[in-house]
Amino acid sequence: MTTGGRSSGHVRLKDVAALAGVSMKTVSNVVHGYQHVSPQMRERVQAAIDELGYRPNLTARRLATGRTGMVALALPEMDQPYFAEMARLIGEEATRRGYRILVEQTLGEVEAERAVLRDREEGLVDGVIFHPVRIGTVEIARLQPDTPLVLLGEAALPLTADHVMIDNTAAAHEAVGLLLAQGRRRIAFLAAVRGDITASTRVRLLGYQEALVEAGIDPDPGLVLQSDGFALEDGVRAVSQALESDVDFDAVLCRDDLFALAAMRALDAAGRSVPGEVAVLGWDDTAYARNATPPVSSVSPDKKALATTAFDLLEDRMTGFDGLGRHRLTAYSIAERATTSPAPRPAG
Repeated sequence: MTTGGRSSGHVRLKDVAALAGVSMKTVSNVVHGYQHVSPQMRERVQAAIDELGYRPNLTARRLATGRTGMVALALPEMDQPYFAEMARLIGEEATRRGYRILVEQTLGEVEAERAVLRDREEGLVDGVIFHPVRIGTVEIARLQPDTPLVLLGEAALPLTADHVMIDNTAAAHEAVGLLLAQGRRRIAFLAAVRGDITASTRVRLLGYQEALVEAGIDPDPGLVLQSDGFALEDGVRAVSQALESDVDFDAVLCRDDLFALAAMRALDAAGRSVPGEVAVLGWDDTAYARNATPPVSSVSPDKKALATTAFDLLEDRMTGFDGLGRHRLTAYSIAERATTSPAPRPAG
């Protein structure tokens, strides 16, 4: 394959410099990710790199600078829209800063997660952004490698590692508050998944409960719907069983957007209108929610801020910061769409 009239394997540093109209030192600074290069100059050099298809020799770079210019991103499931969107945003942020991304999928398996920390080959990457599911705070603290590390998600908060997330409890509290303000009073939570060892459901369920108590409503255990798994059909089954058992609810707060789609499918099959009879509010504001018919309201983490903040902390670590872990909360909002609206007033 050729790019710009050259075989990408034979493009040299001086070729990039000539095309960009800059010195070889400037190109080297961009390739090595040095921070004192202006954004305009970095963009100019990067355009030349992209046009020529230049690929730096990682071994030579490592010997010259002690850095590879590569960062690992370890996520549970790449076919889930939330993680796919985060991978894209983190990849874009890496490119903007002059890094390349090595993506790993752990599938939430404990040994795969341990391997992210324990078995990483020294010198392959300069840092790791990692969303654990199975391994917790103490184990991460014990296994934390010399390679700089930033954690995402709700699973672990070791004192020695940097961590970025939204305040899930506050977001759930606000989501329930929105539904209450629209006149909903019997708000179900979908779902408590049997065998779920992740923290996401727990912290979101806490915010759900806090909001109800604050509004003077006694939380009803019967409104916390039980599911056998995280798949769409599991959510459909949970809602259908609740409807068949005459569980009375006029809104559903879902732990993710896939469950929101499941709720809508089950409600439609039962002849229940959305949002007329039952409002549906999802979580993560993914393509599932945005492209559904009708579009689904959803708790919307600022994914761009999550990616940017994670990289800010990681670059600090890679350039010498050696303090205690810094825990950062980024913004969220609620994207209101067609599946939430004020409840209809009783006739008469």
